[in-house]
Formats: sequence, C-alpha cells, structure tokens
Amino acid sequence: MSLPDPVTPRKYRRLGLILPFAALGVLVVGWSVAWFWAEAQTAKRMDAAVEGWKQAGYQLAWKDRAIGGYPFRMDVTLTDVTTRAPGGWGLEAPRLEGEAYLFSITHWLVAAPAGITFVRPLGGPVAVKGDLIRASLTHLQQRPPSFSFEGVKLAFAPAAGAQPFGLASADRVEFHLRAGPDDEGGVFASLEGGKAGPSGVLAEVAGGKPIAMVWNSTLSKMSAFGGPSWAQAVRRWTAGGGRMTVRNAGITAGDANLGVTSGTLSAGSDGRLAGVLQVTLRQAPRGLTALADKGVIDAGAAQSAAVVVQARQGAGDAAQAAIDFQAGRTTLGPVALGAAPKVYDPR
Repeated sequence: MSLPDPVTPRKYRRLGLILPFAALGVLVVGWSVAWFWAEAQTAKRMDAAVEGWKQAGYQLAWKDRAIGGYPFRMDVTLTDVTTRAPGGWGLEAPRLEGEAYLFSITHWLVAAPAGITFVRPLGGPVAVKGDLIRASLTHLQQRPPSFSFEGVKLAFAPAAGAQPFGLASADRVEFHLRAGPDDEGGVFASLEGGKAGPSGVLAEVAGGKPIAMVWNSTLSKMSAFGGPSWAQAVRRWTAGGGRMTVRNAGITAGDANLGVTSGTLSAGSDGRLAGVLQVTLRQAPRGLTALADKGVIDAGAAQSAAVVVQARQGAGDAAQAAIDFQAGRTTLGPVALGAAPKVYDPR
C-alpha cells in the first residue's frame, strides 16, 4: 500500500508582512511633513505679528528663537524678549517658553521660568519673579479670545533708580478674559496675600496687614472692539456702544476697604475713564490722607472728601458713596479729587 504524498506547506506571502510597515512609514512621513509645515507657519505668523505691531506703533523683538517639539508638540522658546507700547509701557523677559499640541495648534501655554519685568512709562522697570508665572491663550477666533494669567508666590522689585512699586509680594495673582453670549466678554482678576512695598499709599493704609483685590466685570459689544492699535480699538468699541459693567470689585488694605457694588464704565473722547461706580468705603479718611501725603490728590480735596464720607457713614464705619468719572475728572460725591484715569492716549 502506498502512502499519499505529503502536502507541501504554503509559503506566507511577504506582502502581508510588508503592508503594515509601509502604511506606518507613510503615516510617519505624512505626519512629519505636517509638523514641518506647522513649524514654518508658526515662524511666518510670528514674523507677521511683529510687523503688524510695528506698523501700529508697538515694538516686539527677541534675541533668539527656537522651534521644536517634534513629533506631537510645537514648542517655541524666545530669549531676551522686549515689548514696548506707544504710551511707554513695556514687558521684558529673559526667556519665554510656549507650547501647543499639533492637533490643537491654537491653544498655547506660555511660561516665564526666569521671571518677567514690566516697564512703567514714568515709574521705571519692576522685576517680577515667582514660583510660577504662566499664561494661556486659546479660542483665537472669538472676541475676546480666551486668555488667562497666573502667578504664584510673586516678588516685585523696582530696578535701581526706579520709583517704588505698591506691592512687595503676592501669594497669588490671576487674570482671566473670556468670551460670553450676546456679544459679551468677561474680565476677572484677583490678588491674594499681597504685601505692600516699603513706601507708598498701600504701605501707609495697610499698616503691615495683608492686601487683597478682586475685579469682576462684563464687556458689551465686543464685536466692535478691533483696530491696529489699542487706542483705535477702544474708540471703535465706545463708538459702537461698548460699556463695561462692574459686577463686583474691591481692594482691601489692612482694615481699610473700598468695595464696588455696581457701576458702568467707558472711555471718553479725551481717552480718560468715564462712568460712575457705586462704592462702599471703610476707613476712607485714612486712605484719603495717605493719597494726599503722597501727592496723589490735593490735601484740601482729601479733607473735603473725608468730611463727605464721614457724613454718609451709617451705624458702623461703612459709608456709601459714588465715584464719578466725567469730563476728565474724578469726583467722590461732590468733591473733585483730580484727573480721571487714562484709558488710552488720544494723540
């Protein structure tokens, strides 16, 4: 009896082994092309932003720029960054680190590990260092875009020859800008655990006790806010009916407190703040005296305003009053204190 011939084993097709690796290779090449295209676009848009700022009268420059993060992130590192606004305000940083994921390229996180320095047009530079200094920017297509700043355990140090700064340190500082419904935007800010500088109004009022601040407001007609410069954007916004509604705000310096219960603000044609704030004042005479001692307001105006506040105090030490910004002046009740704060330079 003869046995059947053994079945010859089938040879595996090499194509089945090669295809997965080929597909992976194509994916890697395609992703790499996309990353390098995004890298080029990031550099191009940064350069365009610098040119746009320059045409609007602003300055933005850096010494070196490095872009990395392949394959999944876009990391941008800038050294010796300097910015200047037409009014003299500026910001400097030895190093800024920005990061965005390639699948969410419009969501940026920025950190300043070596601290920052903000430049005041009259007071001079103030160096800021802390355990954490970072910001985020996203939803760029919205108006306003979403922006957040967070600082933890901050220390403020005026440069040699610069004027004193009101704060020496703060446990936490936050600022948030958000788009809302009905063409609105929200502005939220807070400061916790502040300590006054060695001199100044806050030091005299706080008396060595903690300082805290809060600001909660809503901006209307945000679609009207836009233009090549800050001044033109604010002009368009106010002309379009834009207003800031203050929901809750205040500053506490030791035992003294100025709280804003409500108010509506805008900017006048002279570039100065316009509107009315309804406020609650505690230990206002002390604060007014400190403002007069530092030359912020006239001594006679401080005395008159103190009389008005004392006359409006209730059973406790709290007084209700209105701070009016009108025709370029600031008044507390019927007493003129001085010029209204400047929102933009009308020149």
